[in-house]
Amino acid sequence: EFLDMVIAVGTVESVEDAIDHINRHGTMHSEAIVTADDESAAKFIAGVDAAAVYVNASTRFTDGGVYGLGAEVGISTNKLHARGPIGLKELTTTKYVVHGDGHVR
Repeated sequence: EFLDMVIAVGTVESVEDAIDHINRHGTMHSEAIVTADDESAAKFIAGVDAAAVYVNASTRFTDGGVYGLGAEVGISTNKLHARGPIGLKELTTTKYVVHGDGHVR
């Protein structure tokens, strides 16, 4: 977050270059692609390591209330480990995928 009227945008030669760049320099929080190509979108979703991945939608939708999770008490960019008893659910992480058509918030 820049807490200002700033946007970080980059152009690359391929979706693979975008994925590599984001996985090296991204936030691991919210990442987005603007594309009309479904195959590129699918590669981006599968390849980017982020808590939320957006296709043709604003990353401003990353919010507990918007996702229906209730009030947000914090945001993690890590893949947290479980404490206490561990079952299958505790061994997984969540990746939210949001598809839009130029939607903003």
